Amino acid sequence: MKLPPLRAVQCFESVARLNSFSKAAESLNVTQSAVSHQVRMLEEYLGEAMFYRQGRTFSLTEVGERYFTEVSQSLAILSNASQIIRHGKPGYIRLALYSSVAVNWLIPRLEDFRKQYPEIEITLDMVTDQPDFNDQFADCFITVNPPKRHFVSKLLFTEKLFPVCGQKLWEKIRDKPLPEALWQHPILSVRYSDTNQNIADDWLRWCKAGGFELPSDLKVNQFSHVLLAAEAARYNLGITLINNYMTVDQSHKQNFVRIPMHELKTGDNFYFVYSELNSNRADITAFGRWLEQQCYTLNIR
Repeated sequence: MKLPPLRAVQCFESVARLNSFSKAAESLNVTQSAVSHQVRMLEEYLGEAMFYRQGRTFSLTEVGERYFTEVSQSLAILSNASQIIRHGKPGYIRLALYSSVAVNWLIPRLEDFRKQYPEIEITLDMVTDQPDFNDQFADCFITVNPPKRHFVSKLLFTEKLFPVCGQKLWEKIRDKPLPEALWQHPILSVRYSDTNQNIADDWLRWCKAGGFELPSDLKVNQFSHVLLAAEAARYNLGITLINNYMTVDQSHKQNFVRIPMHELKTGDNFYFVYSELNSNRADITAFGRWLEQQCYTLNIR
């Protein structure tokens, strides 16, 4: 039996799901005219109109509605079958995420996930910048800039910064007035973006949130990554601002002292993100629920 061209079916499914020829073309990385051509080919092959066309507006015909339901399910089955063959077994998830989140938050908790879901294997790919949201790169992501279209985004937590130092340094400042006692020691600053022109921009923002100014004569050590600044603070080389998720692990709590002052909301929200095409994957949705549960349990949302 001769089957309709798979590309034509894929184009039809995208148009029907997104209710737009232009959005379908964007998601498939082809031109709008190419999508229209494939849909016409499918209609000619089936001998039925899939859409009612009225100028620039359109809607699915009754036949088109039935066909969309059937092909959506079939394409999902095909996607799952391909995933199993590609990775050799089900329950294999590739997660791309920032290195600080991986090292200081996720990895210490993964043993709990494996106990709950021993059949699911997680592999991590750490990124330092905006990841390439592509199934060829990863199955899911933890990011602060989720795509606006064709992806599911689940809020995990809002980033907050607060000052910390090592145990020995804390003994020197614990009985002195704050924030004045902080300025007697090196300030460890993280440059989160190359566009930041100000030295110690993170500390400037933190001081502004607290209603006071950062002294101009401070000794400031600049770091390119929060992990480096955190390690320096852990070894009593100065005082730094770290993310709220970096001290939820007990071993980190023992290494750091959180200085009892205000926290700064950076404006960044961390999301668990995956393609709409992966919405039917039970392993990814289970992993997403587990991540959200961890955030609630650790009270970092």
